[in-house]
Amino acid sequence: MRIILIGQAAFAEKVLDRVLENGHDVAAVYCPPDATGGKPDPVKVRAAARGIPVRQHASLKRPEVVQEFKDLGADLGVLAYVTQIVPQSVFEVPRRGSICFHPSLLPKYRGGSAIPWQLIKGETQGGVTVFWVDPGIDTGPILLQKSAPIDADDTAGSLYFNKLFGLGVDTVVESVELIAAGTAPRVPQDESQSSYDPLCRDEHVAIDWSRPLRDVYNLIRGADPQPGAYTMFNGEKLRLYDCRAIAGGVHQPGVVEEISAEALVIGASGGAIRAKRVRTGNQKVAAAEFAATHGLRPGFAFTPS
Repeated sequence: MRIILIGQAAFAEKVLDRVLENGHDVAAVYCPPDATGGKPDPVKVRAAARGIPVRQHASLKRPEVVQEFKDLGADLGVLAYVTQIVPQSVFEVPRRGSICFHPSLLPKYRGGSAIPWQLIKGETQGGVTVFWVDPGIDTGPILLQKSAPIDADDTAGSLYFNKLFGLGVDTVVESVELIAAGTAPRVPQDESQSSYDPLCRDEHVAIDWSRPLRDVYNLIRGADPQPGAYTMFNGEKLRLYDCRAIAGGVHQPGVVEEISAEALVIGASGGAIRAKRVRTGNQKVAAAEFAATHGLRPGFAFTPS
């Protein structure tokens, strides 16, 4: 098949490699413009090395994008890790339509922060979905799904990179082959089971130390690495990373119980949180290093966030 690949980062790069290995013709790769002063996107670098045209539009809603798609004469559009809005006027151009990867078992957890919200809400089973793109947000018919367990100590980062990344690439590639063979299903999503969550941002990740330990820990896991669950310290947002929950015992929620070379221990309701790294600015540092340089001592009570 002749494919247009829309995506970014290592995920789209791996999908590109695999569909080429399977003998498909990639007509062009679309990825966002390079960040000022940043490195080129991996999928852009890979496409250029393979002699595949790369298009980088600030918006895919421009009329010239529709014309480009028409001129490319593709059979299929493949959306592999897409953050830009792909309008209907674009995704409907390929002869067989377009498919998209999503890191949840749709119809649950629609939206751009599916992985964080699954952890924040305490899910123990996740997975990936490839669906046929339609005008809604992650609402199109399901082509293929595969599940993956969410472990009690998974973070958003570990869940994606250790479990969903490879599984997702495999599922996208398998979906392409099903389409090529003419056997790809279109299963309508069950709207009675649907859920949608907003982008996970600072307004969602302030730590309430009075909440049960598991709720606090789920919030911290879901916001690691971004945006980073935080508690207030001297008027600044102190974000916690590489944490573990310590269940049991009597603790004062929000009170620093211990500072060692390995971690910072903070009391919670029904246990405590052990944090190895923290951040106030752009750089994560060891919790012990932060405590030493900022005068954080055992007995300190974090103010409500």
